[in-house]
Amino acid sequence: MGTDIKDTAFESTATRVSTISIIIKILLAGFKFIAGALGHSGAMISDAVHSSSDVLGSLIVIVGVKMSGKKSDKDHPYGHERMESVASLILAGILAAAGISIGKEALYSVISGEYLTSSAPGVLALAAAAVSIVVKEGMFWYTWINAKRIRSGALKAEAWHHRSDALSSVGALIGIGGALLGVTVMEPIASVIICLFILKVALDIFREAVDNMVDHACDAETENAIRACAAGQEGVMGVDVIRTREFGRKIYVDIEISADGSLSLLQAHDIAQRVHDRIETDFPEVKHIMVHVNPAE
Repeated sequence: MGTDIKDTAFESTATRVSTISIIIKILLAGFKFIAGALGHSGAMISDAVHSSSDVLGSLIVIVGVKMSGKKSDKDHPYGHERMESVASLILAGILAAAGISIGKEALYSVISGEYLTSSAPGVLALAAAAVSIVVKEGMFWYTWINAKRIRSGALKAEAWHHRSDALSSVGALIGIGGALLGVTVMEPIASVIICLFILKVALDIFREAVDNMVDHACDAETENAIRACAAGQEGVMGVDVIRTREFGRKIYVDIEISADGSLSLLQAHDIAQRVHDRIETDFPEVKHIMVHVNPAE
């Protein structure tokens, strides 16, 4: 199999990014908890709990990536890449649960009037919220760029976990700022809006993971590029049929090409082999390709 992005490199990158995420989440959660306690901010303490609970998401990414990197065996001849999609589904569920929890608490605060009795927080809590937003947004981009580079759905979901944490801190920042100005209702209102955004992201992650598990065709641009690659090989007179399906982060391809009908079986096989090798070389995401040769009419 010709791949420029080796499975070992994929696993090491995803594991490294997730490990860094775990360390930063633990440090940030501790910082926010101390700032919330010293600054008398219940919103910041809740945000700290949210950050610490997200460590589970990073652990799921590591486990999912390691399982998806297992080699093919007798019971799984096509490999285990879909385990990463399973990890993405779990992460989507955790993200949705976090969003619902934020929205539920915010609505309760508004309906019960709890926000009216909240004590005024200190400036330290406000500074902690600002630091959290900067750090988590930075981690979002760090994780997102690596996820795009290695084509990891689970790592993309982890990136959105970072952004959901940043958005949670935005709600805390607005609430703390509002409380300092005497407008305590600002925090629950902001939290409801953030809840809706997080649920939208969770739904997008869920849909992408499901697409990768039900043999969804790859995008038209990639499919057309594969077609052009096959058509450009010596001896190929046309591309009759091309079918693609995504299998986790990998792509499987079935293609029918046409060649001179008077060629020997050995010559036709050589043409098919050239097409096979060139596509796997030019498209690292293609794990396997089946080439069928038809006589040209």
